[in-house]
Parts: sequence; C-alpha cells; structure tokens
Amino acid sequence: MDHNKLAELLFPHIDKTPADYEAIYPARDLPDGAMVTRLGPSPTGFIHLGNLYGAFVDERLAHQSGGTFYLRIEDTDDKRYVEGAVETIITSLEFFDIKFDEGALLNGEKGNYGPYYQSERGEIYRCFAKELVKKGLAYPCFLTEDELADIRAQQEAAKETTGIYGKYAEKSRGLSYEEIEANIAAGKPYVVRLKSSGDHDKPAEEIRHIQVDDAIRGTLSMPENDQDIVILKANGIPTYHFAHVIDDHFMRTTHVIRGEEWLMSLPIHVELFEKLGFDMPVYCHTAQLLKLDNGNKRKLSKRKDPELSLDYYRQEGYHPQAVKEYLLTILNSNFEEWRIANPEAPIDEFRFTTEKMSSGGALFDLDKLNDISKDVLVKIPANELYDFLLGWAEEFKPEVAPLLKADRSYVEKILDLGRTGNKPRKDLICARQIFEFISYFFDDYFVIEDTIPEEVSDEDAAEILTRYLDSYDHSDDQSAWFDKIRAIASDMGYAAKPKDYKKNPDQYKGHVGHVSTVIRIAVMGRSQSPDVWEIQQILGEERTRDRIKTLIV
Repeated sequence: MDHNKLAELLFPHIDKTPADYEAIYPARDLPDGAMVTRLGPSPTGFIHLGNLYGAFVDERLAHQSGGTFYLRIEDTDDKRYVEGAVETIITSLEFFDIKFDEGALLNGEKGNYGPYYQSERGEIYRCFAKELVKKGLAYPCFLTEDELADIRAQQEAAKETTGIYGKYAEKSRGLSYEEIEANIAAGKPYVVRLKSSGDHDKPAEEIRHIQVDDAIRGTLSMPENDQDIVILKANGIPTYHFAHVIDDHFMRTTHVIRGEEWLMSLPIHVELFEKLGFDMPVYCHTAQLLKLDNGNKRKLSKRKDPELSLDYYRQEGYHPQAVKEYLLTILNSNFEEWRIANPEAPIDEFRFTTEKMSSGGALFDLDKLNDISKDVLVKIPANELYDFLLGWAEEFKPEVAPLLKADRSYVEKILDLGRTGNKPRKDLICARQIFEFISYFFDDYFVIEDTIPEEVSDEDAAEILTRYLDSYDHSDDQSAWFDKIRAIASDMGYAAKPKDYKKNPDQYKGHVGHVSTVIRIAVMGRSQSPDVWEIQQILGEERTRDRIKTLIV
C-alpha cells in the first residue's frame, strides 16, 4: 500500500503540513511553571455544577501560576447545539467571577491560538488525519450501519468487548488502494479510523500497560488501547478524542482538568498523543460530585437534583463568593483549616493545589453550602448586599425591585439588622431567602403568619396590644422599652422573668416572653425575628402604631 498516495486520495485539498501548524501556534511565552488550562464545554444549553467545579480548578491553577485560562467551545456535534448556549456558558461563569483570559467571548474571540470553536478548525484536524494515513497509522473504513450493528450483536452474543478491533477490523484494514478508490468513486460513505497498536488477542499477561502520572490520583496503570476508534466521521467532523488531543497540543494546554468518567478513555488519548508525536499534558481527573440520598451516595442527577444546574444558584440568589467558598471546601482538604486560621483573608490568598484534591467521590451538601453562605454574607457590608439583592430582584423577582429601589437607606438598615457586635446574627443565605426573611418590612408583603402563644387568650392579646400602644414612646431606648413590656406582663398576671414561670407555672398565666411574642406578631407577623426594638426603630413610629392598631381591631 502506498500510504502517501492514499492520503492524497482521501485529502486532496489539504496542503498544510504539521510543521506549518507548529509555526502558526508556537509555544506560549509564559513564566516557568505557568499553567495553561481550558474549559471545553459542549454548547448544549445546560451548564451545571460540574462545569463550575472544573472551571474553578482551571482558573485557580492558571492564575496562581501566572498562566492562561481559556474557553474552547467543543461544538462538533451539531445535533446537540442549542442556540444561545455559548452566551449561557460565559454569563453563568462570569456570575461566579470565573473569567477567561482568552478564547470564545460574548463578542467574538480573543487570543492567538484560535479559532476557539472546534467547528471552525476542520482543516487542522484533516491535516493530522492525513498525516496519520501517510504513516499507515489510520485508514478509511466503509462499514455500514447495518454491518456495525451485526458486529455488535455478534460480540454481545459471544460476551466479547464491543468495538472494531482485531478480527473485526481486518476487513477494513485489509482493503487495497484500488478497492478504496473504487468505493470512493461509487460514493460509499466512510469514516477514518486509528490503526491501533494494541492487540486484543494477546493473553492478558502480555498486554502492554500504560503509565500516566495523574496530578490528583498519582500514577495510573491500565491496559493500552486496542480499539480502532473513529477519528473523523463520515461528514469529515472529528470525534472528541481526536479533536481534543490536537487542540490541547496547539493551544499549548499544560493541564487538563476533567471528571473521572474520562479515565476509561485515557488509553485512547495516550495512543493518539503518541502516534501524533505530541507531548501529553498533565491530566487531573477530579472526583465525581455525589450527594446523600436516604443514606446512600449517588451521582447528582439533572432529572432529580435542581441544584445540579448553575441556574439554580442564580435563581435562588446565592452569592458567588459563598458558592466558591463552599466549592473550595470540597476541592481542597486543607481549605477549612486555612479559613479558620485566616477568617478575614480574601479567598484568592488560599494556595490551591491538586495534591490536596480527593480522588474519591466529592460529597455535595446543600445544607453545608447554606451554612457557609451565612458566614460569608455576614461579612459583606450592607451597601454591597443591597446591590446584590437588587440585581437579583431585577432579574428574577422584578415585582419587588421597585420596593428595594424606593428607599435604599431603609433597605440597608434592614439588611444590617443584628449583624453588628461580637455575636452577629447569621440569618441570611441567598437573595430569595433574604427577601422572604425581610419581607415584613414592606407593607405590601406584610402578613400575619403565626398565631399568638397558647398561654395568652385572645382577650389578653388585645389588652396587651392596647396597653403597649398607650405606653409606646418611639424615643425610648431599648432598656426603657422592655421595662414597659415587663410592667404590662406583671400587671396582667404574667411572670416578669421566664425562669419564675418555669419554677411556679401555676402562679402565672405565662411569662414576659409570651407577652412580647404577641407584640412581635403584631409588628412583624412572626413569632421569631431579630430584636423587636431594633425592628421598630427601622419601621418608624407611624408604621409600628398602624400595625398594632390593625391587629387590635
């Protein structure tokens, strides 16, 4: 077989050589040790937590080392393409402060290693497919869909590994130049397959094992690839395996961060790098994101778990800083220890390393995210929190945006409630919950949600509120204010102190806490809230009096 002649037959219009592309895409001019990482999503319209999980690792490794982080759109499967998906990817990650140095952008591309859309890099892939054919390392395969289905059925019946290898590849590998030429002249469709060096028929003890140093998992050993995988489909579009190897080489990627589901494909990628003569990047196979479900760990599911989608965190209004802080707790085992030692330090000061990443399943816990979010939000000044809440409302709850805009100072006072002092309240989790939590400050959303304590009769409740209103002086300090409530409680047969009621419950109707709860419900509509006196100071005297009067009536 004259492989040069075959290569020209298959790729007559490809005139560039591998050397040409080496010159077009030279080694990057970066400091020693700088890492080049990439995110390579498919534009399917669904961007999930795993994308953010990986992108955060990519971004940290690149930027900590003075390197480059770029976005490559892997859009070779046009059946999966969704209009607007690229914009969704970029804007979703930007929300979490994940920014790319180069690659696909909202308004085009940036960088010298593009195109950054795989669909626009066809000539490069075909150049290297041609090169492999020239070297006798790839060949055209004319197997039809029916023939492939028959092979698969035969393999499954014999309980063999499915695929094209060994005897199943002989028919296509053995075609003469004249047979190939005749098939092409007859218009028969074909794919281009890699001619694997692996031998499926060897005894297990004779099969070559490859060794790969994974930056997370250490040295991996696995049998070499023996499948004649497709590298170019019948329409001339490359498969993921072929495209990503070529792109990572010519975009000069140093570290590839991807999920552990790609471990099974690693032998294929190693063989492609070897046959193409490229140095292999450092692979970092991250652990799968798992969750506890009835005591059992399972993968996060698009169908079962809304929290898998990044849209969930945007719609709920989780602060990006909180999500990133939480992700670091499951990405690096030493992050929580570092945070305890550096409670006020910016997150970027933490030195992220692959050595501290787990190779086992990473357990995603929404409750823990909520706890971390409380810790993060309590440190964000009210004016910044206001901007965040308003931005969320304008996008996801536009009907409340005018309320927030009407009086910025009023809302900032609300957001600051109970957040000062040595033991600040940690009530705030995400924007949706924040608005629900503070909604009683706005008359349009004020409702009586809770019932008065069972220790207080309806008649007593009305009298408590009447007396409270008669004695109310908005200028009272907190001490004078509570002394009046205590006096009302004592006059009406309630213990002035809860401990007195606990010791002698038969001597009292209830205690001062039950009395103050009646007032709390009248003013806030809830039996649980931050300090009532502080709330009234924010509400103002007129609104406070109006609410109490309404409940008395």
